[in-house]
Amino acid sequence: MKAAAQLARSYPSEQNAQGTDTCEISRSEWQSSCTVLTNKVVSRDQSETIPMPPVSVGVDHVKPLSVTDLSPAPIHESNLRVAYQGVPGAYSEAAAGKAYPNCQTVPCDQFEVAFQAVELWTADRAVLPVENSLGGSIHRNYDLLLRHRLHIVGEVHLPVHHCLLALPGVRKELLTRVISHPQGLAQCERTLAKLGLSVVREAVDDTAGAAQFIAANNLHDTAAIASARAAEIYGLEILEDGIQDDVNNVTRFVMLAREPIVPRIDSPFKTSIVFAHDKGTSVLYKVLSAFAFRDISLTKIESRPNHNRPIRLVDDVNVVGTAKYFEYMFYVDFEASMGEMRAQNAISEVREFTSFLRVLGSYPMDMTPWSPSSSSTSHTSSS
Repeated sequence: MKAAAQLARSYPSEQNAQGTDTCEISRSEWQSSCTVLTNKVVSRDQSETIPMPPVSVGVDHVKPLSVTDLSPAPIHESNLRVAYQGVPGAYSEAAAGKAYPNCQTVPCDQFEVAFQAVELWTADRAVLPVENSLGGSIHRNYDLLLRHRLHIVGEVHLPVHHCLLALPGVRKELLTRVISHPQGLAQCERTLAKLGLSVVREAVDDTAGAAQFIAANNLHDTAAIASARAAEIYGLEILEDGIQDDVNNVTRFVMLAREPIVPRIDSPFKTSIVFAHDKGTSVLYKVLSAFAFRDISLTKIESRPNHNRPIRLVDDVNVVGTAKYFEYMFYVDFEASMGEMRAQNAISEVREFTSFLRVLGSYPMDMTPWSPSSSSTSHTSSS
């Protein structure tokens, strides 16, 4: 290698005005130098030998590494760092605890920060809400699923149990304002009216954050809609317990990781995909038929604007003018594992009709038993 370096320094090349390399020596001189270099390298290799360590007879040799030795050690749940949006006492924190018991939770002030925490290895997982049985989809997180490259590795359903919280000694009649997450306010609208409270509703980033704000600012005229755990953390009293309008109030969360899991076929699995098409509405019918033909049940279909191409313009020769179509990304959840041949065939067929398709994750379904009565006694819920 030293000889090669000396040769390179002996024959520098320079860039000419036209961008091609020119050499300062002739071709015959270059070939002659290469021959000399080769002879030096061969003679050096023959003169230098690497001494081998002596082999002792009867002594156990070191076992060679195998594939299992190179595989990363599994992370114990007690060592998992799980990111969620909100502050301690948020429903998302409770969902993280249900998904990964004894984990170390990492609060984040925004949903996107939770995604970034996993991507930058600040956290190992993220647990984020995607839909509520009463409030519908959390559109922001569907957009973030497409923007980032994390994989869905699980889901968890959490019954939502709202409480009306205030500072100790505050009476309901003196309240002038109720603050909470927008979905928390919407999910308790009828109950607040039945309580006869003449209050202004004000939306904040999250439910537990509302409780924290009241405690930090010593607000005696304001109440928060949050969990009983938030009351315990921030020293508030529960004025009314279980004020959600419907006991069938459940939020679905997804668990996100940097790497996907291996899909199994011996337990119930769900798969989430996102796709786009640019050939009219008939394509959507063909896509859905690919699942119906194979008896695959769809549990959700959600459309979101295609931010890269929000409008498609089509000139119609039969009509004067240009037709305008809104372009959408379609999110679909279906009950099948990507380990099953029917799911693989369905995805292959869907690819034929779409301009873009991505599998967001294939993961175990949350089969935890739940009944409406369980939410009335739960004090660890979600936002």
